[in-house]
Amino acid sequence: MHSAISIKNVSKNYGALQALDDVSLAIEPGEFFGLLGPNGAGKTTLISILACLVKPDHGHAAIMGADVQKNFRDARRMLGVVPQELVFDPFFTVRETLHFQSGYFGIKNNDAWIDEIMANLDLTSKADSNMRSLSGGMKRRVLVAQALVHRPPVIILDEPTAGVDVELRQSLWQFISRLNQDGHTIVLTTHYLEEAETLCQRIAMLKQGRIVALDTTANLLSRYGSV
Repeated sequence: MHSAISIKNVSKNYGALQALDDVSLAIEPGEFFGLLGPNGAGKTTLISILACLVKPDHGHAAIMGADVQKNFRDARRMLGVVPQELVFDPFFTVRETLHFQSGYFGIKNNDAWIDEIMANLDLTSKADSNMRSLSGGMKRRVLVAQALVHRPPVIILDEPTAGVDVELRQSLWQFISRLNQDGHTIVLTTHYLEEAETLCQRIAMLKQGRIVALDTTANLLSRYGSV
């Protein structure tokens, strides 16, 4: 069986800045995996490589066995990414946004799944609201819905609860935990150690583009202490 995510000897430079330095990592199907590190550690660069947005200078990466460079269409289809930034088209409603996202992946007749996602993210009442009229927390929920609309087996959440209220954070984690229980592989990047402690089975710590620790959550917390 293929790893859900396979990263082998990946390096990436931006001029004199080395964003990633010979990173290797394997995340297995069904894992809830945490990727921790300060700003500038390389987390977003690593996600961008997995999402086929950035090419590594060296090394290889694959999603469910599909190489992100040689077989990027299959790799991208296997992956849902919730970005850190609130990126949205202000001219469409929530439902239209999710329909268009389905279309990007060639999926037709996706209404039942879109309705289920919206219900689970408390978006049903906003289905016909224009995106620009939504609060920041609601826009964040739509980003999660967009990442799930093509039913990807692997989901990456890049700082998904940054700047959101406690209620949204709790409802979001309940839904994501259920997806994980249903077999989805979840990768979470966060600054919040308590979030990773609650949710993740294993954690990798990135610092200056290198993995400085990789272990089960329990082992890492016993070594470094909880917060």
